[in-house]
Amino acid sequence: MSLKIKAAKLSDVILQQLENMILEGSLAPGEKLPPERELAKQFEVSRPSLREAIQKLEAKGLVTRRQGGGTYVKNQLEEGLTDPLFDLISKHPESQFDLLEFRHALEGIAAYYAALRGTNNDFIKVKQSFDQIALVQDDLQQKAKAINAFHFCIAEASHNIVLLHLVRGMQALLEQNVLQNLTVLLTKSDISNQLGHHRGLLMDAVIEGKPEEARLASNAHLAYIEEALLEAGKEHSRIERSLRRTKQN
Repeated sequence: MSLKIKAAKLSDVILQQLENMILEGSLAPGEKLPPERELAKQFEVSRPSLREAIQKLEAKGLVTRRQGGGTYVKNQLEEGLTDPLFDLISKHPESQFDLLEFRHALEGIAAYYAALRGTNNDFIKVKQSFDQIALVQDDLQQKAKAINAFHFCIAEASHNIVLLHLVRGMQALLEQNVLQNLTVLLTKSDISNQLGHHRGLLMDAVIEGKPEEARLASNAHLAYIEEALLEAGKEHSRIERSLRRTKQN
């Protein structure tokens, strides 16, 4: 008895290639797909076959067509973590420390695999993003964006697609956490210098291909931030108590 193997439909082959591009980050969430003409030429296929593949991609909920033309990659995680939820989380009293704990796991494992699997091109991007932090001066929001971009480059270098999409989907929340921390900590130059030193150690460990050192450097950096925030909170409480006593007198 012979088994007849059914040839894969061309549109399904194109669909799989597009799905891989989304998974690997070649097509990023929110990014507009190139025009059909360009994609058809890139894949060396007919436009009707490509169009059918994109329709299947849309049916799966991975892309969406926007008014005014164009097909865009959807960001499922970002749509799940809505703005109202971001707002609730950021306003919760413990959110700053909860996010730091979460970042311990997320950024520690990202640093480990970035050092283990990163390519020379990855390391160039990590170094460039690190250098960019120093170029931002007094604008805390821009500083937070630059720091977050540095950690995202490390996540990209990990070549773990689950980790990459999780980090990408949480960019707004993670950036908000960095900004909250900077608002408290950058009032003291010694803390600012120490934070820069820690990021330098993390970058060096990643670029030099030392996974365990990279993970430890990431965790030490976040532990220092947590301790500094707790100390700043105690100092704020002492000042408030002192002011109350002054008013009573």
